[in-house]
Amino acid sequence: KGHHLFQSLLCLTLERVKSMFYHAYNNYLENAFPYDELRPLTCDGQDTWGRYCADLRFSVLTLWILGNVSEFQRVVNVLQEGVDFDIDVNASVFETNIRVVGGLLSAHLLSKRAGVEVEAGWPCSGPLLRMAEEVARKLLPAFWTPTGMPYGTVNLLHGVNPGETPVTCTAGVGTFIVEFATLSHLTGDPVFEDVARKALKALWKNRSEIGLVGNHIDVAAAKWVAQDAGIGAGVDSYFEYLVKGAILLQDEELMSMFLSEKNYTKFDDWYLWVQMYKGTVSMPVFQSLEAYWPGLQSLIGDIDHAMRTFLNYYTVWKQFGGLPEFYNIPQGYTVEKREGYPLRPELIESAMYLYRATRNPTLLELGRDAVESIEKISKVDCGFATIKDLRDHRLDNRMESFFLAETVKYLYLLFDPDNFIHNNGSNFDVVLTPYGECILGAGGYIFNTEAHPIDPAALHCCRKRKEEQDGETQKDSAETTSEDNGGGMNSEKNRKRRIPLLSCSSQPFNSKLAVLGQVFLDNT
Repeated sequence: KGHHLFQSLLCLTLERVKSMFYHAYNNYLENAFPYDELRPLTCDGQDTWGRYCADLRFSVLTLWILGNVSEFQRVVNVLQEGVDFDIDVNASVFETNIRVVGGLLSAHLLSKRAGVEVEAGWPCSGPLLRMAEEVARKLLPAFWTPTGMPYGTVNLLHGVNPGETPVTCTAGVGTFIVEFATLSHLTGDPVFEDVARKALKALWKNRSEIGLVGNHIDVAAAKWVAQDAGIGAGVDSYFEYLVKGAILLQDEELMSMFLSEKNYTKFDDWYLWVQMYKGTVSMPVFQSLEAYWPGLQSLIGDIDHAMRTFLNYYTVWKQFGGLPEFYNIPQGYTVEKREGYPLRPELIESAMYLYRATRNPTLLELGRDAVESIEKISKVDCGFATIKDLRDHRLDNRMESFFLAETVKYLYLLFDPDNFIHNNGSNFDVVLTPYGECILGAGGYIFNTEAHPIDPAALHCCRKRKEEQDGETQKDSAETTSEDNGGGMNSEKNRKRRIPLLSCSSQPFNSKLAVLGQVFLDNT
């Protein structure tokens, strides 16, 4: 009887989350399309992305996760029409990658499952993949710096402007490996993964003597401009992509970089900002963007610490009915001019990951509280409005695109244990490509920092294509190595060394894609 009651509560909450999505989505279509975002208080729209229809494009994967196949198919068709990236626009390299490149790659990889007709050669070819590659190539000039760390902004038509500032935040340097490595594996062109790795390693090389990275760096001179170290704004997704890149690529080096980070910023299960060279506290503040951290801890199996930190953050939510942008930990209150909550997803994201790992009902309580708070405080006739001030619940005339793309998506996945995203490897599709059979849809999806899911198995579908692309480059080097070693037995040893360190042949398939990190912490 208790089990049936629990299931009924899950279903009721799922329906409420779905209603939230369609209240926002339909109002965007009716009142704001083709503008980028909905202005819910005035029931109209505004451009924040240069008329890219951002709310529509960034929410396409949420449609599929909610099970709306027909609307997903319609929007995918819209995605392929009338988009011109040869425009004289200065674009954020970071934002364009996580939102546009990541969204296109995810839609490309999920399109067949959703009944979209795909061309021969998919997933190694397709219109959405070609669009993702086109956009990513527009970003490549940003990486042509003395250090390999990218500029923060690039002109989509002309490249990097001559007067562009060389100062970029740490996240803006280190948040490319998930999308760019996926692109390299699908297209066979290694340039994308190469520049992403070089940027990550340059950041790592320039960490302080006590092992910390700062907030902003001069990408030309490799000098730290802002020396505050923490896990929040300006740094956050650098750490996220070390872990997710390691899982996606089975890369021991990336995981080692993350695990060797020193905990100078941790105090009683809170994470503060410290001076990167001394480790002394510079800001005893919790930022709402930091709430992704417990979810990241769960991905490496650090469940106990993750839950303790999550519960700290949850107490802040219960105090205000949302997470203020900045929260002064010693004072236990908001920071002036940082009292708002723009309906960010990070705490809900962590709840989703931790619930998958623990089934702790407290995590569902957070999800229920989030639904109640957002509906009570933020819901208006034309959508959901940013909360300008959590102290008095004043609203702002904006609905950020991440509300549809991330917040509602993670809420839905928290309460939907049977969603295909949570597949444990027991179901999968066998796809025939020009390079042989491959497995897709078996689970283990890696979410980029904008909540676009990437199927890790897809990176192996086009492996022969990548090998062919690399073949000519490696041929002379391989022949020289063979000659230097005398061929024969030594050549066989060289081939064996190419086996990935993180191969898991002794484990069942679903264990390879597990999220508890044993692959990286146990050499077996």
